Amino acid sequence: MTPYDTELIMRAVAITGTRTTGHRTLDDYANLFTAYLQPFADDAHFYIGGAQGIDSLTLLWLAENTDADITIVTPGTVDQQPDEARQAITRTRDRIEDIVELRAAELHTPAYHARNRWMVDHASMTIGFPHATEPSTGTWQTINYTAEQGKPRLIVPV
Repeated sequence: MTPYDTELIMRAVAITGTRTTGHRTLDDYANLFTAYLQPFADDAHFYIGGAQGIDSLTLLWLAENTDADITIVTPGTVDQQPDEARQAITRTRDRIEDIVELRAAELHTPAYHARNRWMVDHASMTIGFPHATEPSTGTWQTINYTAEQGKPRLIVPV
């Protein structure tokens, strides 16, 4: 059985969210994650994008507060991720079940959209933490792709 077969036996959840997180405190995010991630954590496998912002914050929170399975998905490689993201991955490496590096030749919008689609395709639902209602953000692209696939999504504005 591969890590991707887990969706057959447990809930697989894609996480998407803003990279802009400085407008709230870490305690605010911890409270949001307790309210909206914890209910799924006992029987879930989380797919997280491995970027800064919500990706790093949810990775750190899930690793510290749950026993949930975690897969990190990057559009290129972990080494190409921002410092904050690489540090979060290094800090929680013993809790990460798998790291999927999609190895895009260039890290531009199409590579990030491909990463987001990969996560949604491997998940049974998406939890999104958007900062704005602008539909052109990667977070909203991921939420909308989830809807197009007929999968449930939970939207938690931050």
